[in-house]
Amino acid sequence: MTVTPRHIAPAERRTRLALRHRLTASTRAGSPEEIADSLVALHGTDPATVYLAVGARLADPSGTVPETARALYEDRTLVRMHGMRHTVFVFPAELTAVVHASTGLAVAARERAALLKDMAKAGAPDAVWLKEVEDATLAALARRGQATAAELAEDEPRLREQWVYAPGKNYEGVHTVSTRLLRVLGVEGKIVRGRPLGGWTSNQLRWAVASAHPELDVAEAQSALLRRWLTACGPATEADLKWWTGWRVTEVRRALASIGAERVALDEGVGYVAAGDLAPPSGPAEPWAALLPGLDPTAMGWQQRDWYLPPELRPALFDGSGNVGPTVWWNGRVVGSWAQRPDGEIAWRVLDRTAVGREAEAAIGVAAERVREWVGATRVTPRFRTPVERELSA
Repeated sequence: MTVTPRHIAPAERRTRLALRHRLTASTRAGSPEEIADSLVALHGTDPATVYLAVGARLADPSGTVPETARALYEDRTLVRMHGMRHTVFVFPAELTAVVHASTGLAVAARERAALLKDMAKAGAPDAVWLKEVEDATLAALARRGQATAAELAEDEPRLREQWVYAPGKNYEGVHTVSTRLLRVLGVEGKIVRGRPLGGWTSNQLRWAVASAHPELDVAEAQSALLRRWLTACGPATEADLKWWTGWRVTEVRRALASIGAERVALDEGVGYVAAGDLAPPSGPAEPWAALLPGLDPTAMGWQQRDWYLPPELRPALFDGSGNVGPTVWWNGRVVGSWAQRPDGEIAWRVLDRTAVGREAEAAIGVAAERVREWVGATRVTPRFRTPVERELSA
């Protein structure tokens, strides 16, 4: 007998999102580690996103900066490294081996091959030369503990060498050995990003030698990562999973079968939840508002987003490359955007008036004040700027 999959409506998905992503007052966390564990990963391409995503979910956001820095740079319970889709994330330390095996190894092989190919085309030195530079760089980094690319080049001058990439093409550029090699070493899991130069919004990061971790079977690691993500973010479609992981569809299907994922019906079509996760939430989430940063993992968690982000808002909220900017949320829906002005004021604008009334306006105002208080004198500009963010920040 064929069993009809249970239908999970958008309203239930929004409730799951609110509770599991720690966005309601009663579900806020006590530490950055709890938040990263609940979300699986925090986007780390823009350093400020990590702190703003944590601050939105901490019960006491006044400790956002020191507590997040402690986790990243002192206790190393959170690690910033390349992960899914060749993107920089911040992961719980216990997940680094899983991420490296499930997604990093394949990307790393492509990155090293591309680097050697580009060098050969430009007549640059060969793989033997590159290995010598790599070994010297890792040795210098081990001696220093943490270092910038410029500091490492003092110990290994060959890192400064350059070559012309794609000569004669409209995308011709000059590549430096340090930029490409450090990127490859990062994807390979040999080095990780360390404490930045400057404050918590700085993009000038040091590098450090990565801690050793066990080498895992690729298929087992993919199953472990998918189970973790579905528990935090399910239900999701196969397209969502393929997009988030960056894997081939055959790998997604193999991992779904391996973990016994359960099929459900979504408005978009067939979806999946983790084994044993079919039951609806015990009750509705209390009304909530949140100001989430650009590239926040909740806003970027799914490829198919109509259930929480109205399609008509996308042109104002995304840049030309598909990066989401700062978003205003009300009860599980994106309803607007926000920005910080030069004087520190948090300006916000509702773009979807159909979903917002007086209660929502008041709650959003409280959330904006919450951000202003803990960010204080620091000025934050998103790395990927969107039309409405630019307008609000002026």
